Amino acid sequence: MRYAHARERVRKSWRDPVIWTEILQIVKTVVAAVAAWVLAKQVFDLPQPFLAPWAALLVVHATVYRTLWTGTKQISATVVGILLAWGVGNTLGMDALAIAVMLLAALAVGQVRWLKAEATTGAATALIVLTTGYSDNDHVLVARLYDTAIGVAVGVLVNAVVWPPLRDHTAARAVASVGRKVGDLLAQVAEEVDDECTEEHVGEWVTRSQELDEEVDEAWGLVRQARESGRLNPRRDSLAVRTPGSYGDILGRTEQALAEIRSMARTIEHSITDSNHWEDEFRTRWTDLLRQTAEAIRHPDAARLVDIRSELRALASDCSSDELSSLHWPEYGGLILNLRNIATSMDTVAESDPVGESSRGPLGTPAL
Repeated sequence: MRYAHARERVRKSWRDPVIWTEILQIVKTVVAAVAAWVLAKQVFDLPQPFLAPWAALLVVHATVYRTLWTGTKQISATVVGILLAWGVGNTLGMDALAIAVMLLAALAVGQVRWLKAEATTGAATALIVLTTGYSDNDHVLVARLYDTAIGVAVGVLVNAVVWPPLRDHTAARAVASVGRKVGDLLAQVAEEVDDECTEEHVGEWVTRSQELDEEVDEAWGLVRQARESGRLNPRRDSLAVRTPGSYGDILGRTEQALAEIRSMARTIEHSITDSNHWEDEFRTRWTDLLRQTAEAIRHPDAARLVDIRSELRALASDCSSDELSSLHWPEYGGLILNLRNIATSMDTVAESDPVGESSRGPLGTPAL
């Protein structure tokens, strides 16, 4: 049984486009670095061509656009580091004072807004160049810059020409995963509220909802990266990835559902604190609808969520009539409203097919 499960996981991984994208990107990075070194060493016969693979490693990013944009800043910082190492080495020589002065200068230049994110890159390059050998010979300076130019050119070429990455599948997985986890959390609430619920349980629900908020933020970042991966990308499918679509609405609704879960948890916590005992009929009906909502989200069923909203309206009507006591009506009303809002927020999520959509059509949101 365990062997069969492992074999199934291997089979799924073998067909997983996200895993293959990551593997290919690693291979491309290695190829770019090695190719840059070979060109610098074997073809152009440059002495100590360590900056060629260094520059190639800096340039190859997750998207073509970031390769060009961030790569440009990183290489600018690298060139600054080379020039500083050459200048300080020829002025002060090679000792502890020279290293200190050079690093101070490199980090100070790195505070320029455009280079701020790459201040460490410039300082590290300057340190490597100074400690591995400088010279007052201009030929050495030119060779260092030549090494860097070769690495940049090879890195950009490899990443842009050899199956440039599109990150739509990765974003789709993240969006779909967060939706399922919202359903898992609701199922946990339904199970524990129907048992001996305590304030510790409520605290766990709130903590988990906050963790899911962080996962939503990560999903937003992956959606932005996916859209970015379509920019300057020569692949035919890149236009669909750049086109605004439904993911922004899905994540926005998921954020709303998580806020409603926290509100629902606090209402339950107040009920526990005040030792309020719900009537059996309300507890049974509301908990059952909560459990059904969780299942309709975990196994996407938008039609069922619509039906659940109708049943919640019926429950609200019964609570406001003589059929159920009005003693706890504020709590009942709040819980019904929370659950209705969750079902309303997540029906669009249930209707969507993020993973399928990522292979067919638009991705992203106009707000990105």
